[in-house]
Amino acid sequence: GVGSVVWDAALVLAKFLETGACPLARRHVLELGAGTGAVGIMAATLGANVTVTDLEELQELLMVNIENNKHLVTGSVRAKVLKWGEDVTEFQPPPDYILMADCIYYEESLEPLLKTLKDLTGPDTCVLCCYEQRTMGKNPEIERKYFELLQVDFELEKIPLDKHDEEYRSEDIHIMNIHRKQTVGPQ
Repeated sequence: GVGSVVWDAALVLAKFLETGACPLARRHVLELGAGTGAVGIMAATLGANVTVTDLEELQELLMVNIENNKHLVTGSVRAKVLKWGEDVTEFQPPPDYILMADCIYYEESLEPLLKTLKDLTGPDTCVLCCYEQRTMGKNPEIERKYFELLQVDFELEKIPLDKHDEEYRSEDIHIMNIHRKQTVGPQ
């Protein structure tokens, strides 16, 4: 299935992390829709304390990949089941970073994914969302709807291509830096 492939967006995001643009050492990091765990494992090699999350059926693959790369890890990495839209209490307090690579492709998963992002993010959580812009079928409509819904509660900033890894970059793969909108109380 889609979860057992290392997608190009995962490579681009992993190599972006490797550039050092985000200080990951000793930071609490959560990867959503981890699949193979490539992005989260990269964050753990950079010193982050990472929880890679995906559905139950991908846990064995995640465990194997964590085991095969443990000699590279300078932080920590563990795998846990997280189904979007469900309770996230065990993943609190909010992480410093949430990583997502190519998680925007099923229309049915948009609302649960957005609920999970809202439930997991604190005022200081940085969400890095990397995705390949696809032009086939319903993909453009799904992306448009996702970013439209996301902007209700979050501020989005596209990371310029020249900030991506020199070798691992592509015009149609985008990295978005996403933060919760700051709520302003009564003045």
